[in-house]
Amino acid sequence: MYSKHRGSIRKYILLAALLTMISTITGCSPASSVDSNLSDTDRAYSGDYKNMELETEVRGRLSEGNGDMSSQEHVDIVIGEAAYSGVPNNKLLRWGISRRTEHQTPAADPGAPQLLKRYGAAYLGDISEKKIYLTFDEGYENGYTPLILDTLKANSARAVFFITGPYLKGHQDLVQRMVDEGHMVGNHTIHHPSLPELDDSSLEEEVLGLESAFEERFGQSMQFLRPPKGEYSERSLALTQQMGYCNLFWSFAYDDWYRDRIRGPEYARDIVMRNLHSGAVLLLHAVSKDNAQALDSIIKGAAQLGYTIGDPQELLPPEKEEVGN
Repeated sequence: MYSKHRGSIRKYILLAALLTMISTITGCSPASSVDSNLSDTDRAYSGDYKNMELETEVRGRLSEGNGDMSSQEHVDIVIGEAAYSGVPNNKLLRWGISRRTEHQTPAADPGAPQLLKRYGAAYLGDISEKKIYLTFDEGYENGYTPLILDTLKANSARAVFFITGPYLKGHQDLVQRMVDEGHMVGNHTIHHPSLPELDDSSLEEEVLGLESAFEERFGQSMQFLRPPKGEYSERSLALTQQMGYCNLFWSFAYDDWYRDRIRGPEYARDIVMRNLHSGAVLLLHAVSKDNAQALDSIIKGAAQLGYTIGDPQELLPPEKEEVGN
């Protein structure tokens, strides 16, 4: 099995051979272009934003109300196929939820929660507690993260920030603030690719390469992984769990990653507030001016409704709870 690396991630020769065999069976796509001559740190810093697809940050369903639950093509069937073959299925799945009214827990695709649970992934906290969890995706920096960090500090709230390779390369001052102020820094891969489309070696490079660079600079490991675009497969869940990660999805998101859709902080506050529910994992994109300006009112409004901001560590599987940053 993989474990969190302490030094070179190239120690896993036997595992690599096994995963290569699995990729052959599951028909994974060819490797993305990776320069094997680069060190882990150089590889993480070699990417730039022009090589990343960030126009659509979430490709799964974001419907509000009683949305159609048939779009995922039966995740429960995928689970059954894997159980029959004994090999993790690499069918590309897109995480999506149908938001419900009256602060009810959203509906996930049939079979998806069971698949996530099998591989130590999460999209909800404890729904018996009125807690919500804040997570921010940082594909790139748009100038609003300092305000987000200021607001979290003023409200004594902790969050998870999911960063990419170019973000780590270009904004170590902000990442340092995240670390210093008690937040968790999560893995959003180096180049933001769809993980099921990568072969085993490329997937390892994208995930562990970023962590290696982060750990070298900040002396901490990463506990959470957010699959880019919300795209995953049973195989990608299995491999990244073996690497020591909890894949963290979400129970609320909206189309907040477009730079040309500035609708005002009131819009951001209202859509978040009417979708709060116990155990909510909120995905907010830090590139959104609306989100940054609305965050203080979201936190205070949630408190007025009886919700507290949970510690993201609580979302880790029980066997990982003792492993802190």
